Amino acid sequence: MKYWVFIAVIFASCSNPIETSLSSKNELIKTVVSDIKKHEVQILYTQIDTSNTGEMVFTDYEYNVDSNQYFYPASTVKFPVALLAAEFMDVRENLHLDTPYIIGDGDNLHTVSDDIRQIFAVSDNDSYNRLYEILGRDYINNRLREKGLNNTRVAHRLSTQNADKASRSNIQFFPGYTEDVIELKNQTDSDITPITIEGTDKGKGYIEDGVFEESPMNFSKKNYFPLKEQHVLIKKLIAPEVFPAAERFDLSEESRTRLLSSMKALPRESKYTSPAYYDSYVKFFIYGDSKNPMPSNIKIYNKVGYAYGTLTETAYIVDTENDIRFILSATILVNENAIFNDDTYEYENIGIPFLAQLGREFYKQEKERRE
Repeated sequence: MKYWVFIAVIFASCSNPIETSLSSKNELIKTVVSDIKKHEVQILYTQIDTSNTGEMVFTDYEYNVDSNQYFYPASTVKFPVALLAAEFMDVRENLHLDTPYIIGDGDNLHTVSDDIRQIFAVSDNDSYNRLYEILGRDYINNRLREKGLNNTRVAHRLSTQNADKASRSNIQFFPGYTEDVIELKNQTDSDITPITIEGTDKGKGYIEDGVFEESPMNFSKKNYFPLKEQHVLIKKLIAPEVFPAAERFDLSEESRTRLLSSMKALPRESKYTSPAYYDSYVKFFIYGDSKNPMPSNIKIYNKVGYAYGTLTETAYIVDTENDIRFILSATILVNENAIFNDDTYEYENIGIPFLAQLGREFYKQEKERRE
């Protein structure tokens, strides 16, 4: 049974909820809107309603969304890699999310389920890199294209030396109930092909190996995950039945449920008890500018990314008390000096406050729609 009865894309107009949010008189919004082109803002928003027969009705709105305009996706690429790793374990005989494995010459045991937990709880880079070693960029990109995500490109690991090298570490899985170890050996990917879209040359300078280079930084060989495909991917995870069978991922219902559970879990619910990992540590919309505990009735299934001055989030937001559900994705660049890789970005005073207030603006509209 299909639960979404139609999808409508409505462009900027006086009735567009995105335009309403961006016209807010709140200073956190106005600061960005006053020079919105410089901030490279893109926004996607999906209203969720219910028909008289109980079917879900989705309406999409977008602002300045362009998959041919590059922005650095940072840790948002961990979302498709986590999903594909879960699928990879599902479809292979004798493997599952909790199968222990070791990587390379290491002796520490890991599981894909624990990697996924850490990716969504605190955006752990090492966990992502391990899943990248299992899958590789060729498999990741080919599989995403098979499922209709044609513009996404995962090219490299994160925050590690030789992040884009073609060779990958050997993996040994230990199923436990079989005698033989399952190995992935001598894995090598194709070379990276540069992206040929607008915006891959950014800024007026950048730092490399401690040296200032007075020229734009080139991102053409880096990861790319356009906002529209982030938005589509979260829909495919939330409601796979909406999409044609060929575009659905081969996830078991158990794995899909566990993925969603990991996405909404707060750090303290995922074994991170340090005060440094406050509830909104990796949840920017609505609560990103506060370190206070989030209310228990708000569930945010999301993935954020921030690096090189770009902040991005895609999220399915649910208020269980007020029957509110919506999907929101947005990206913003905050790099006032136009120098990249200098660790001088306006995350805390412009970027995160903007995304937090943006989430609050949409939540307010949703609440008014329910009254």
